[in-house]
Amino acid sequence: MGFLSGVMVYIFRGIIYFVTEGNFLGFMISNQLEILFYTFYGVIYYLLVSKHNEDNLNKLLLILISSDLGANFIELIARILGGRSKFYGDIILTLVLVAIVRSAIVWLVLNWIKYYKVLLIKEEHEVRYTRLLWLTAQLKSEMYWMEKNMDNIERVMANSYSLFEEISSLDGEENLADKSLAIARDVHEIKKEYQLAIRGIRELTEDKQVEGGMDFKDIITILKETIKREVSRRNMEVELYFEVGESFYTSKHYYLMSIFRNLLINSLDAIGNSDKRESLSFNHKIKEDHHVFTISDTGCGIEEESLSLVFSPGFSTKINYTTGEINRGLGLSVVKHIVENELKGTITLSSTKGKGSTFVIYIPKNSLEVI
Repeated sequence: MGFLSGVMVYIFRGIIYFVTEGNFLGFMISNQLEILFYTFYGVIYYLLVSKHNEDNLNKLLLILISSDLGANFIELIARILGGRSKFYGDIILTLVLVAIVRSAIVWLVLNWIKYYKVLLIKEEHEVRYTRLLWLTAQLKSEMYWMEKNMDNIERVMANSYSLFEEISSLDGEENLADKSLAIARDVHEIKKEYQLAIRGIRELTEDKQVEGGMDFKDIITILKETIKREVSRRNMEVELYFEVGESFYTSKHYYLMSIFRNLLINSLDAIGNSDKRESLSFNHKIKEDHHVFTISDTGCGIEEESLSLVFSPGFSTKINYTTGEINRGLGLSVVKHIVENELKGTITLSSTKGKGSTFVIYIPKNSLEVI
């Protein structure tokens, strides 16, 4: 490879010399020994380098300097023996400086490439982790609702079997008894499938699958960027304000992400396609032994008589008047469950129709912080 490089460089420089000076033969005779430099540069590099030290750029720098200096010495000796050059003391210093400068330039370029690759990998990792965190928060919300449905499935199965026993005690109702028993069996199969699905989701989202926890400021950074993208996707005119107090390290990052995601998306839904520029704010502060989170919006608000129902599963004020589709009404019930049951906190809502809503969450510090 070194020999081939030397020949190609030699020919290329000869063509340039011919175009500029018009004398190709003179260049060919006086510079043919340059091929020796590239040939022996490749040989020396091959002998010194190995897979072990090729990845160590500092060791590689020494190898490059040695290869450059060694190849130059061999070319110089060939020129002196051929009578084309004379030996001067200063030439040694010049060759050393040239070898160091050229090798240092290569070393700097390789370091820059390595740093750039690390930067790209880090950026890709951050994007993937953000998506993973967001997806896991959504899965935890869905898992809560599936677990809640398990109670309904248990009740339907118990009622079906009870009905089977009652019908079985009646004469001449064997057909109805068989049908009620078939219903009980089908519900039991549904229950088993639900259990398998819940178990699989739980294994995917358990905290033990995640190395350590996260700083709260990093959670908010991810949350802010995701909400910004959601606002852009919906083509909404919304001013976003995020004010974070003292950061802390927590292993409950999935729970927090699920809470904030549901509340912020709920606020965006409440703002909808408003004609004026609306605002959505997130505030965090520490009050005594509690973390206090406040999420406010200037959306459509909620009527006073509906305030007591907003945390009930299935309740929703969001209707698509084009399709008639009603929102599932699960987000706020999930938030209430996580805040009160998982994190031992409290959540309150104040709202004025046509002016907006404010959620205030109190969570004990010992439920969130990892010391």
